[in-house]
Amino acid sequence: MSLLELIKIALSTLKANKLRAALTLSGIVIGVFSIIAIMTLLNALQAGIEGGLSELGSNTFQIQKFPSIQIGPGGRNKYRNRPDITYEQGVRLMEKATMYKYISIEDYINEKTFKSSKYSTNPNNTVGGVNADYLECNNRTIQFGRFFSNVDLINNNRVAVIGMDVVDKLFPNENPIGNKLTIDNNEFQIIGVFEKKGEGLGQSNDNFALLPITSMQQIYGKNNRSMNIAIQAPSKDTYNETVENVVSAMRSIRKDKPGEADSFEIFSNESLITQVNGFTKYFKYGAGFISFIAMLAAGVGIMNIMLVSVTERTKEIGIRKAVGANNRSILIQFLIEAVILCELGGIIGIILGLITGNLLGLYLSSPVVIPYDWVVIGLVVCSVVGIVFGVYPAYKAAKLNTIDALRYE
Repeated sequence: MSLLELIKIALSTLKANKLRAALTLSGIVIGVFSIIAIMTLLNALQAGIEGGLSELGSNTFQIQKFPSIQIGPGGRNKYRNRPDITYEQGVRLMEKATMYKYISIEDYINEKTFKSSKYSTNPNNTVGGVNADYLECNNRTIQFGRFFSNVDLINNNRVAVIGMDVVDKLFPNENPIGNKLTIDNNEFQIIGVFEKKGEGLGQSNDNFALLPITSMQQIYGKNNRSMNIAIQAPSKDTYNETVENVVSAMRSIRKDKPGEADSFEIFSNESLITQVNGFTKYFKYGAGFISFIAMLAAGVGIMNIMLVSVTERTKEIGIRKAVGANNRSILIQFLIEAVILCELGGIIGIILGLITGNLLGLYLSSPVVIPYDWVVIGLVVCSVVGIVFGVYPAYKAAKLNTIDALRYE
């Protein structure tokens, strides 16, 4: 009997026992659904995090007081006693370091309310003071107007460049260039608007206004906040050498003693993404283990159902053997039934898992993803489960004595 005929027989048998097949499928569906849904969600979150972390320009790294990612209780307290990174230290770094293309000294204050002549925002905006190298170091582009010049910094000009969220809220029906922006009762003339960047890590990247850092510090002072310093290397080939040169210069400026750890943190897009990947992999291991247990339980259920099926169909097996079916045909038929059950359950579980995982990811502002590797793994595991747990019932069916099978009631 050909393989195609055996598949047709297996499908007709499953169709004739819809309830039993559905109950058997449910175990496989739950097992595959759990692993695909979790892996889809984790991959979606990871993709969203990676997109949110890719905020620096190419070949760029940043110096700051605190690590960007802190895991575990009390992590921030460990770094709180570090001295702040001051504006003067940033200026000295520009003079002392020899291997860099651009350096952007940055000063930020959060939770600010912005006002125009007509409208006001919620207090969820950021005001920042930066120098002229900000654009190159932070992968930002001006859409309208211009960015700060060195003249603006030298003269402490009261000018501002704003994000698109600020434009939408304060200047919905007019060109913001040339209009006034009020922050803490201080007026600034808007000279530029950033190209919209969208959300990252569930937060907007466009609800901010930047000022010349000299104007920022003239208004808010400069000795009660720690600066961030972004540095761009001349090229990809000189990136590591630039990091070493800047770290050496910064340690000297901050008087870090030989043998002691740095009193500042270095991070880049790549280092942050590596940290996130290392963190999420443990969730994947845990999800894989739980799903393995679920698939094992489903496999035992399939074996049980197939054994019941062999018992119920003993007379059918006897008749098939009596008309010429050999042991191999009987064995393959029952194996095919087990594999079809597993694969059908696997496909349903994969579809439901992809839909559920991506819906949860979209709710958390993550992109839609398809974990192709885990889809393939899920289908392979379903086949293995069908074969492994279908072998014994199929073997038992194949070994039935023809006469005894015919006599079975």
